[in-house]
Amino acid sequence: MNAALRPSRARPHSRLKRLIAPLVAPQVFDFWASRFHPTWTWERPLARIVAREPASADAVTLLLAPNRHWAGCRPGQHLMIGARVDGTLVSRSYSAAQAHRADGRIAITVKAIEGGKLSRHLYDHAQVGDVLEIGAAFGEMTLPERADGAWLFLAAGSGITPLMSMVRELAAKGMPAELSLLYWARRREELCFVDELRAIATAHPGFRVRFVLTRQAAEHADEAAGRIDAAQLSELVPDLASRQVYVCGPGGFVDVARAQTQAQARSFAAEAFTPPPRTLDESGTVEVTLARSGRTLQLPRGQSLLTALEAEGLKLASGCRMGLCNTCSCGKSSGSTRHLHTGDVQDEPVSALRLCVNSAGSDLVLDL
Repeated sequence: MNAALRPSRARPHSRLKRLIAPLVAPQVFDFWASRFHPTWTWERPLARIVAREPASADAVTLLLAPNRHWAGCRPGQHLMIGARVDGTLVSRSYSAAQAHRADGRIAITVKAIEGGKLSRHLYDHAQVGDVLEIGAAFGEMTLPERADGAWLFLAAGSGITPLMSMVRELAAKGMPAELSLLYWARRREELCFVDELRAIATAHPGFRVRFVLTRQAAEHADEAAGRIDAAQLSELVPDLASRQVYVCGPGGFVDVARAQTQAQARSFAAEAFTPPPRTLDESGTVEVTLARSGRTLQLPRGQSLLTALEAEGLKLASGCRMGLCNTCSCGKSSGSTRHLHTGDVQDEPVSALRLCVNSAGSDLVLDL
């Protein structure tokens, strides 16, 4: 990229910061510093959009230049992105589609979701020069430090983004181990990174990509058709037993991939960006005490604590609502909770829990 397009890396001198720390509130510093550079802050991570380009018929890739307060991320991890929409800060979790760049920038690919407040804003309105909130990276589905055997990546929809970050990282290292990527989408125009993936496959014989369409017939040599199932996987990946499997996509896709591959593969790691259906049958209410505010509420069992508390008028920090980002983590000093996805019961009296994926199993005292 042309050096003239790179954001300035200038920043307030650390010695000056130490001198004025007792005299200036961080909010005041941020206000005045932003007049000189839009991402200068005392300690708050921000990122400026420096480029945007279409990624597919319904997705856009944004290239972000974070300020010095952002600690970076590993390929495969997620980060919270926030923007003001109609005057309200809205934050959601996005995967890094490209994590390691020499210029320190990071790319996210945003799929426009019907009714999605932030995704529609970023897809329709976000422009070069806009400044976004950016949170610390999180997520455990990352590449090991050393290649050990062959890999299989299974992606569906926007689940391609964390896996694409890993593909780019491995390509930059010369593709140290054999890798196959199977990437599902409904139609050809909904696929992202097609030209780049084909170029990587051409440059690295150890990398094979197959685009799998569920609502169109295959027309190219690297395409297939149909939904994920045992017969399709057996045909496309006959050596599954030798593979380390990474899966990302909607909850239903991940569930099928898990059922068809986990028992046979050398190892298995997965992340779903939609929660699996809740099957718990719980009824009645419990008493929930909010220790800091002094309120006592009657909340229903079988419903996420986040949803139940919001229904009572509380405005709580939250992001992905899938238990991934930890934005809604809260301390619990007594009582039991049940994880809505796994059914696991947590009886330990003093612990932390994520409000979005836990329901009340008994009377609770929460640090809210």
